[in-house]
Amino acid sequence: MSDQPNQYPQRDLRGYAALSLRGFLMGMADVIPGVSGGTMAFILGIYDELIDSIRAVVPFLRSLFTLRWREAFEHFPWEFLLALGLGIGAAILSLAKFLHWALEEHPTLVYSVFFGLIVASVYVVRNRVKTWSLPTLLIVSLFAAGAYLLVGLRPAQTPNELWFIFLSGMIAIWAMILPGISGAFILVLLGKYHYILGALVNLDLVTVLVFMAGAALGIVGFANVLRWLLDHYHDLTVAALVGFMLGSLRELWPWKQATLVNDIPVNVTNVLPSAFSGEVALALALMALGFAIVIAIEYLAEHRQTK
Repeated sequence: MSDQPNQYPQRDLRGYAALSLRGFLMGMADVIPGVSGGTMAFILGIYDELIDSIRAVVPFLRSLFTLRWREAFEHFPWEFLLALGLGIGAAILSLAKFLHWALEEHPTLVYSVFFGLIVASVYVVRNRVKTWSLPTLLIVSLFAAGAYLLVGLRPAQTPNELWFIFLSGMIAIWAMILPGISGAFILVLLGKYHYILGALVNLDLVTVLVFMAGAALGIVGFANVLRWLLDHYHDLTVAALVGFMLGSLRELWPWKQATLVNDIPVNVTNVLPSAFSGEVALALALMALGFAIVIAIEYLAEHRQTK
């Protein structure tokens, strides 16, 4: 059983309130493609505690199933996860309505911000590779090409069935604990970002609960895998992330042309703006803003690490 509760400071009510505020900031990051909740957790000084708390879930459940309830709760940091989860949930619910509206009314401008965020994320994450070599460059190239082709092959409309919502939650949550990559970004690639936002806004509890169930399973299962990958194949793992994000930029390009068949876009292609206009200028400014936000967040993370 993990000794995690003894590794980190004990908190009073004020401390847990501050932790919920940190969760709120993490939730804001997680709901915006390109801003990593994992990076935000690192900046706020709770990344290691978060990973260790997630890894403690499996021993906790094992103790519960063997009816060792007292031992289970003595070693499980449920107060930490509850306070953090409340903050994350409050942030997601607060931002969901605005982002849902923005995607409906101004998709080009929203995707301009997203594009700038991901370009900056590529720039930032590449610095996490300790030693660049031929194998890491090959991994970047392979994952970039694979992501580019995969995004092009993905249908404009992905299934809305509950099994796909569950799968989307399971995959998207993996990115939450990866510094530099965003769970919301994964939802964009899966074609479910707007749909999940709509479910939150419309209080579609079935969809939301199924998504959360997938996320719960995904984060518990992936925490140990992530730790193993980063311990044994750190540079190759990070290089794969860089390549994946590079290739996926194809999906986030703001200006697209599509043929509508029964109100469903098909044959979607990226295009350049037909003419320079005020909207194009605003879109480019928002790209720059998105880029600057990620660079600023990374600067704060490096500053904290140096201290």
